[in-house]
Amino acid sequence: MTIAAISTAVGEAGIGIVRMSGSKSLEIANKIFKGAVIESLDDKSSRKMVYGHIIDGENKIVDEVLIAYMKGPHTYTREDIVEIYCHGGIIPVRKVLDLTLNNGARLSEPGEFTKRAFLNGRLDLSQAEAVMDIIHAKTEKSHETSMDQLEGKLSKKIRELRDEILNILARVEASIDYPGEDSIEDVAYKEIIERGSNLRAEILKLIQTSTRGTILRDGLNTIILGKPNVGKSSLLNAILRENRAIVTDVPGTTRDVIEEFVNIDGIPLKLVDTAGIRDTDDLVEKIGVDRAKDLVDKSDLIIAVFDVSKELDNEDKQIIELIKNKKAIIIINKIDLERKFEEKFITEDLSDKIIIESSMVNEVGIEEIEESIKEMFYSGNLELDSGIVINNIRHKNQLEKAKKNIDDVIEAAEMNVPIDCIEVDLKNCWENLGEISGDTIGEDILDKIFSEFCLGK
Repeated sequence: MTIAAISTAVGEAGIGIVRMSGSKSLEIANKIFKGAVIESLDDKSSRKMVYGHIIDGENKIVDEVLIAYMKGPHTYTREDIVEIYCHGGIIPVRKVLDLTLNNGARLSEPGEFTKRAFLNGRLDLSQAEAVMDIIHAKTEKSHETSMDQLEGKLSKKIRELRDEILNILARVEASIDYPGEDSIEDVAYKEIIERGSNLRAEILKLIQTSTRGTILRDGLNTIILGKPNVGKSSLLNAILRENRAIVTDVPGTTRDVIEEFVNIDGIPLKLVDTAGIRDTDDLVEKIGVDRAKDLVDKSDLIIAVFDVSKELDNEDKQIIELIKNKKAIIIINKIDLERKFEEKFITEDLSDKIIIESSMVNEVGIEEIEESIKEMFYSGNLELDSGIVINNIRHKNQLEKAKKNIDDVIEAAEMNVPIDCIEVDLKNCWENLGEISGDTIGEDILDKIFSEFCLGK
């Protein structure tokens, strides 16, 4: 069945693209297209831009367009594809799409073009998922990571791991074929433990990249925490380099969370300014304070702001307790004013945290805050230039299942469990890794994955 969809964002733009894929793409295009020089498309016009008009059933001109016919299998889906480049805007693009549907195409499901690319063998599943990660990339680093996956670096690694499992399986099956020979079994057990341990280390190395991979894709979930009027909103504005949040001397100005994305040298920061932590009778403000407390447990990083010009109070102590066991940067703000804050409470209770003195008025400490965020992010064991970073939760889950399988294999071999039992766990590991590349995956999971794609992709 030939499918069609709008492949550009809905709204006013210079160009809108309607895409078709399937065996009837050329036939449908010729029903609705009239060329200015070439009357209709054919194989000779494949991969050439042709100028003309889209016409309706009454030969009325709908839009002036450029049209491209691409003959399969050397296309994105490995099927015949037609792309119609019309004027951007809701009406012209919608009219062109309707004409393709009225002449034999079916409206595509979300991600169906990429799904066909997968089913037709052009992409494996991890490469197909990388397509959406590229679309949603928020920084150069996240784009680079997704491009590496699209180019097949993760796929290649998964194939290597699965090939190693097959090699171990071959050794296991050889032992099964010669039962009762103790010397052969002893060698097999030793080899399974050694090669299984190496395989486990490779899988674990991939899993360990997942935290930063997810951050690169979704952003480092960072909340700015503090009591009212300590400078939280001023800090948000300073990092964003714009007046995003309202700043006043009135306590409780920020009553709800404010979310913004900012790029700090390749690290996408999902920055959240929260309501000031304090006891209040204002119902709306109280809801904001409760939300701020809830966000503490969900955050990747907390920036806790304290006012050095005010004496430490119960609200400050409450914030200190909230962040004791969290990843946090401590900001001692308003150093341009007279110091009244008892900093010993910070240095004693939060001695493991980074502590930075700042003045939002004098723009002091902002660069140090940004450098500290970069240092915290890049100080892990992540080799960002390795090209293999797990930024997909599904991939991480499958790797963790595969690691559990290998753990069971090693434990069983150490206990001299019958070797045919070990074979079962090895095959499960092989299948779990295969679900990452799509070699061993059910139709229901495929449908769920591609349903999260946008229309036209």
